[in-house]
Formats: sequence, C-alpha cells, structure tokens
Amino acid sequence: MKNKKLTYLSYSVCLLLCGFILCSLFGLKPVPVKPGHVKFDKILGADISFLPSLEDAGRKFYDNGTEKDVIQILKGRGFNYIRLRIFNNPSADSGYSKKGYCDLNNTLKMALRIKAAGMGFLLDFHYSDNWADPGKQHKPSAWRGANYQQLQDSLRAFTKNTLLALKKQGTLPDMVQVGNEIDHGMLWPDGTTKHLDTLASFFKAGIEGVRSADKSIKVVLHIACGGENAQSRYFLDNMIKRGVKFDIIGESYYPRWHGPIDSLKANLADLTTRYKQDVIVAEYTQKKQEVNDVAFSLPGNKLKGTFIWEPINTGEPTFDRDGKTNAFMDVYPAISKKYNIPQ
Repeated sequence: MKNKKLTYLSYSVCLLLCGFILCSLFGLKPVPVKPGHVKFDKILGADISFLPSLEDAGRKFYDNGTEKDVIQILKGRGFNYIRLRIFNNPSADSGYSKKGYCDLNNTLKMALRIKAAGMGFLLDFHYSDNWADPGKQHKPSAWRGANYQQLQDSLRAFTKNTLLALKKQGTLPDMVQVGNEIDHGMLWPDGTTKHLDTLASFFKAGIEGVRSADKSIKVVLHIACGGENAQSRYFLDNMIKRGVKFDIIGESYYPRWHGPIDSLKANLADLTTRYKQDVIVAEYTQKKQEVNDVAFSLPGNKLKGTFIWEPINTGEPTFDRDGKTNAFMDVYPAISKKYNIPQ
C-alpha cells in the first residue's frame, strides 16, 4: 500500500508539472491537471480536432490583438467543453492523415491541454482510418476481413486500450461517442441498419470497452438526424429494444440536410420527453444563436448543451484568415451569459 501511495504521489506531481508546462507554452491560466471528471450541468462545447495540424502549419490565433492558445480563447468566450475525434490508424494508405493527426498520440497531447484548461472532454471514436459519417462507415484497414466475433473483440479492445492510455496520464474523457453519426450504421457492410442485431452488438462491444476502462464515463450515441424526428425515433427505439445501454443522445444539425430550426426544436423537445437519456447537439455550425437558444430554452434540463464543429477554420469559422476572432465568435459570450454557462 505504501508503494502504491508513493507511485500515485509521483504520478500526481508529473501531472501537475505537465499542466504548468503546457500552460506556459500555450498561454493558458495554470490549472492543475487532476484525475477524474469535469461535470457541468450546461455545456457550451467546440470540436477543434484540426488544431494540431493548423498549428504545425504555422497558424496563429489572436483575441483582442493578443496571440493566445485557441483553447484559452474559447474558454474566455464562454466555452467549457472540447470535443476531439480519433481514428484507428489515420496514417494508413487510405487514412485521414499521413502525419497521423487524430491518432492516439495526438489525442494524448490535446487531452493534456484540455484538462490543463479545466475544460470538459468529449472523445469521438470514428472506428475507421478516415471520416465516418452517414454516407460512409468504412472499417479500419486492420479490421478488414475480420469476422463478426473478431469485429466485436476489436471494437471492445480498441476502445478500452485508448481510454486506458488516457487514464494513465490522468486525462480520461468525460464523455465518449461510440461511433460518429451512426444512424446508418457502422463498420459497413456488416453493421448497416439492414442488420440491426449486428449493429446493436457492435455498439454493445464499444460500450463494454468504455465501461471496462472507467464506469463513470458518459456514453453518447451520436446520430445525424437533427430535424428528423421519425428517423431519430426509429434508430433509438431499435437500439434500446436490443439492449444497447447508453447515457446521452447526440444529434448533428446542419440545415441543408436536417431542415429549419423549428424542426430541430420539435425533434429535441420530443427526444427529451420520450427517452430517459440526456441529449446534446453534438455538431452544428450555422445558426449559432438559434441552435443555442433552442438547446438552452427547452424545459426539463434534459438538453445538456451544444458542440460547434471546427469553429477555428470550417463552415462559418469564428476566426478570420489572419487568426483573429470575428463576429461569429462574438455571439458566444452573450450566449454564455444569457444561459449561465458554468466555467
């Protein structure tokens, strides 16, 4: 027991040093990195997974004329949560990035920065070497040719091992997505919605991987049906019927595919009353004020918050080409104040 206490003390000291070094390098206010979870009853989040590649390309960011770390800028504007995507092997031949962006190593580095800033952390497993979304859910190259049981085992092990690596450095995610925009399935062709039993078993395997790493992590099922209530119900009812146990429903909302803001409001209102799970808007970019007004105005406190997708350079970016905050960023301090978003 004494040796374990000494090990934990050394581990904690290392985490503190990492936190203060990162703060110094990136201009963050020093906040000790502590094992455990950050809990907010309201979430104002951002997916900034492009950040390491932009920084490596020399991109700099400014707030009120001062160069700062993007995470610090977002926190100063009212954000309290960061979302990151992770691919199995992004440097594979058909992968996302030959330089390995959004792999485990880059995720570990970003997780330290997030926790040093005292922000919540959502990790989004794509279970692919490249983008996974409603139009494509390709297996990682290492899993091609695997049979049904091997795919389940691989899902479980990859999820667990990733989270254990994050746990080792004291930066466990507070929430985990078991798949990205999976309303049309995952690990095609085995896990399409034509094979609902198989799809449910894949989700269960991923969730088992999360629970075996840390039971306190909240599990998100993320679908891309923001304004589509019938589709949302169909998918969720079928997964719940098959015994998939999760904590949060995540919805993407893009007006081009998911309809007007009233459709989003109607769908989210129904989901918060129909299901026991909490709900988040896991992705959006347009209609920033309107999306957050919908999210934080629904009764019952079941809609926990929103995550804008890649606000640093994509969609309607909140920074201009010179890296300076713009009018799109200016809406967020008011949102944070209006809805009392905790920091």
